Amino acid sequence: MFFKRLQSFRFAFNGIRSFLRSEPNGRIHFVATIAVIIAGIWLHCTQMEWIVLIIVMAMVWLTEMLNTAIEKIMDHITPEQHPGVKRIKDIAAGAVLIAAIAAAITGALIFLPKIS
Repeated sequence: MFFKRLQSFRFAFNGIRSFLRSEPNGRIHFVATIAVIIAGIWLHCTQMEWIVLIIVMAMVWLTEMLNTAIEKIMDHITPEQHPGVKRIKDIAAGAVLIAAIAAAITGALIFLPKIS
């Protein structure tokens, strides 16, 4: 039982590693995450600010990884162009955009007052 749990963690980390290696947006999110962490340390974010930053960063990562999974599934199911597939992919990409906008606004609300 314990070894099955460990194996599931290994599969999950393999998925993250695969995402970072194969997806340019994953690498962009990685760099942005490091930049936010450095800014949070440098600007002495409070515990509550860290909680909010972690939540919005996770939200962006989650939506981007799910968007990638949806795109891969749809490409596997229907490799050729299809209006229904395009709509599904556009909706998933829209979810990432909403998460990224929310994260950017959150970052601005936390960081801008500290540097003004």
